[in-house]
Amino acid sequence: MYEGIVQDLIDELGRLPGVGPKSAQRIAFHLLQAEPEDVRRLAEVLIQVKQRVKFCSTCFNVSEEEQCRICRDPRRDPSVICVVEEYKDVAAIERTREFKGRYHVLGGAISPIDGIGPDQLRIRELLMRLADGTVQEVILATDPNLEGEATATFLTRNLKPLGLRVTRLASGLPVGGDLEYADEVTLGRAFAGRRSADG
Repeated sequence: MYEGIVQDLIDELGRLPGVGPKSAQRIAFHLLQAEPEDVRRLAEVLIQVKQRVKFCSTCFNVSEEEQCRICRDPRRDPSVICVVEEYKDVAAIERTREFKGRYHVLGGAISPIDGIGPDQLRIRELLMRLADGTVQEVILATDPNLEGEATATFLTRNLKPLGLRVTRLASGLPVGGDLEYADEVTLGRAFAGRRSADG
């Protein structure tokens, strides 16, 4: 639509997840109107991220050091590992300030349709972490969708024989939601995971 470098910029922005053609165009024109110093700062941060950020050698979370800050923190409980699909899931759980253990990032979920099986995930590394007997509980915090459920089922089958306590995050109705708008799966899980009303 546009020519030369402007179209190249729009095309590259459009390759980012969640950025459609209109958003890519809007961002491109914002950058064209921005101060050169602002654009230089953004470009420098992008280059620095690619040069400095790596994956934690223990849990595979993003980190600027060999181990991430969570794995280095001696106050975290090493006997509990929360298994998540992606790095962004670690940030989401950390925002709750409820979990005091450590993490393991799988790098995705089992999805045969996308050609992702257990061997493409960091399951082998998880099993190696569990080998020394320090971990007593593994919390499966995969997404509550088809792929997340398949991953949780696979992990449960492989972890139970190790004598560990394997738990799954509860799922059900969102606070402030209406029953009439809940889908059958969510409502069914809410019933299955119900607890005593007196606390």
